[in-house]
Amino acid sequence: MMEAGGSRRNSIELVGVKTGTAMPAEMREALHLRGLVPAGIEDFGKQEMRAFKQLMSKTSNLEKYEFMATLRCMSVNLFFRLVLNHFKEVAPIIYTPTVGEACLNYSYIYPFIHPSKTSVGLFITLRDTECIDTVIENYRNTMAQQIDPEIAVITDGSRILGLGDLGVNGMGIPVGKLQLYVAIAGLNPARCLPIVLDFGTNTQKYLDDPLYLGTRERRPDDETFYAAAGTVLGALFREFPGMLVQFEDFSTDHAFGLLDRWRNKAMCFNDDIQGTGCVILGGFISAVEQAGIPARDQRILFVGAGSAGVGVAKQLVDYLVIEHGIPEDEARAMFWFVDSRGMITANRGDRLAEHKVYFARHDNGDTQCATLEDTVEYVRPTALIGMSTIYKAFSEPILARMDEMNPTARPIIFPLSNPETKAECTFEEAMRCTGNRVLFASGTAFPDYTVPETGEVKVPGQGNNMYVFPAIGLGSVLCKPERITDTMVFAVAKALAGSLSEQERARGELYPRIERIREVSAGLAAAFITQAVREGLAKETHWIEIVESGMSGGEPDGAASIGKYARRVLGEVKRLMWAPTASVEQYIVEAAATENPDDI
Repeated sequence: MMEAGGSRRNSIELVGVKTGTAMPAEMREALHLRGLVPAGIEDFGKQEMRAFKQLMSKTSNLEKYEFMATLRCMSVNLFFRLVLNHFKEVAPIIYTPTVGEACLNYSYIYPFIHPSKTSVGLFITLRDTECIDTVIENYRNTMAQQIDPEIAVITDGSRILGLGDLGVNGMGIPVGKLQLYVAIAGLNPARCLPIVLDFGTNTQKYLDDPLYLGTRERRPDDETFYAAAGTVLGALFREFPGMLVQFEDFSTDHAFGLLDRWRNKAMCFNDDIQGTGCVILGGFISAVEQAGIPARDQRILFVGAGSAGVGVAKQLVDYLVIEHGIPEDEARAMFWFVDSRGMITANRGDRLAEHKVYFARHDNGDTQCATLEDTVEYVRPTALIGMSTIYKAFSEPILARMDEMNPTARPIIFPLSNPETKAECTFEEAMRCTGNRVLFASGTAFPDYTVPETGEVKVPGQGNNMYVFPAIGLGSVLCKPERITDTMVFAVAKALAGSLSEQERARGELYPRIERIREVSAGLAAAFITQAVREGLAKETHWIEIVESGMSGGEPDGAASIGKYARRVLGEVKRLMWAPTASVEQYIVEAAATENPDDI
């Protein structure tokens, strides 16, 4: 990064550092490096090959995570070349499931993966909120090139994956999430801002740990939390009015509370609530098409009633209302929930959290089910969706019972909790216990399953939010809607279900192959933008003109048009997606054209 008033030589030196072993001979001469570096001059392809070999040589996933984090600091370009060209191998390292382990160890590894001269993002304490403008100015001063961030992922670390309250250690989630925004949806890495609200932690082991890097105090009460968070968000939206904010891994009540307070004021969304609901809806649409039972006859049992579970269920209700014309009360009655006290009913005898009330049963009479097994017998579900973070909650007897209860239809089993140590069941268990008939999607990655009798290889669906949140982010950054509506998110879910190739549908898969995720993301972003324009909320006239010019006179109205987009819209989205530089020569030209080659 150039110092203020620095010479062009500083910039040339930085370009040389970033190109590394690919530095051309003339640049080596200009920097007086003759005899100081190996003679071999490589291209980016060989550098990537070496980096991948080094990555694969690491003996643990945490070591691989640390290697990738260090590489990101050394060269943004090489980092994202590696991610894009080896996505299936690298994505589980930079995000789930490995990011969970990295967060648990974040205070121990942070100094070694983020050099002191660089800023990974914003760490904002309660005391910092009193001078938030100074904090933002400090951030601006770290950037040699004065460009506003386009997207911020913000967490307070209070509910990281299924791991609980990790405090400041939760910063690993915004960092990893933004790397996926860049790799999958082509956002500019120089315009991504990870933020952790370090408002303390209620986890005693961190308060007692001498190496914990966060604030050593317990979390504040709700009034203090919302006031402080509001101060931060107000300052961010004031300073960066075109920026998208994604809320991530807040405690259930605060997740809903922040979304309710801000969703109609600014461009923001909560991935745990809306993104999870979107990706599961996309898989559910595909599953219903293959299940052999009509959508209106589904009986859907959720295990886990946190913000993510309720958010998913509400989006499924919207789908049934909009797509199938089922009245809302009837659609809602197709859902049952189980929490730690059993089946959620209005007359269970305890005080329900506000977000659970919508799905509480009123038709159970005197029946109360204390266990999942009892609830399965009572409900006789066609679909079982797990967001409980309880390992093996879907026991083999429960899975077998799902198969018995659905003899003429394929049971839908979605164990969605992350990481694998929290998953309700594995793909292999679901296949074995249902006679290989299951329609399966999980939150974490599982290996393929080979059917013993036939040798056929079955690929598990992974209802990973990475299919949808990058597209929502890209669509928002491009067309800048006044707010993000439920129907925009619904459009992304429908586009996801419609993105399956003929081969994927023939194999009975519920999601596109992960190798196609960048291509799929472009289509989903096009669907989002198109819906934003149709709703009159897109502020960028460029996109309004493109969408309206692509609409044909015979285009279907209403629900049938949601999730569809014109080829011209898709082409423009693809044109604007950032990608790592392909050649050394191109890299040097681009670096010379910017004031901050550190971000190339």
